[in-house]
Amino acid sequence: MAHWTAFPHLGEFQYDAASVSQAWQRLHAGDAEPLPADPRVLQAWVLFHNGEFQQAMQAGLEAGDGGITCANKAACIYANYLEKKEKVRLALFQEAAQRAEQQAAAHPDDPGAWYWQAYALGRYSHGISVAKALAMGLGSRVKEALEHTVRLQPRHADAHVALGAFHAEVIDKVGSLIGSMTYGAKKDVGLRMFQEALRLHPHSPIALIEYANGLVMLEGDGKLKEATRLYEQAAALQPADAMERLDVDLARAELAT
Repeated sequence: MAHWTAFPHLGEFQYDAASVSQAWQRLHAGDAEPLPADPRVLQAWVLFHNGEFQQAMQAGLEAGDGGITCANKAACIYANYLEKKEKVRLALFQEAAQRAEQQAAAHPDDPGAWYWQAYALGRYSHGISVAKALAMGLGSRVKEALEHTVRLQPRHADAHVALGAFHAEVIDKVGSLIGSMTYGAKKDVGLRMFQEALRLHPHSPIALIEYANGLVMLEGDGKLKEATRLYEQAAALQPADAMERLDVDLARAELAT
């Protein structure tokens, strides 16, 4: 396996098993993932929260079924934020989607299996263009997997964010009428999903960022001022771990441009 690009703030977060366990509710406010009983899985999460994404993925895979969600989250977050080569990014998303699909088949009641399948396919869709992905039927798979995630775990804030983004992006690409008739995308549902995500996890930088983007896609340039305010909120947050640091960095970079 090729060596991954290092998290740019390595050493900023220095969690161990005890401190990750203590901070678990805050660290997993977005995905409502249960605290693992298996120490090998917990150690994979320690690596993830510290920004050691490649090691987290490997440790998660080595831990067996219980570590697959951590492995997929590490691979997807790394691919989304840090991998420079598009071909490698897309391959990482495809691999994560395949692992998550197998995980969902084996453990259909595991919300993480459905969510990471949707996330990986969604980010893969961005890489090949949303319009092309919709034509390939990936949009329906993403939507169904996210809706299944929310049914299994109504407190999964990240799934609400992703559903909001789905509705916004489809409407932005094909319009409200075709979006609604063909893909079930609706403006009011998208906005409600973003708002519910922030109710569940008000300190989520990615929820603020995606809500800002979604507002402009769904409501137009008249919402630019509110979107900027949401970006400013995200940029001002104190990140709890490496993933949130990447989100906060993204917000700050957007504001700087």
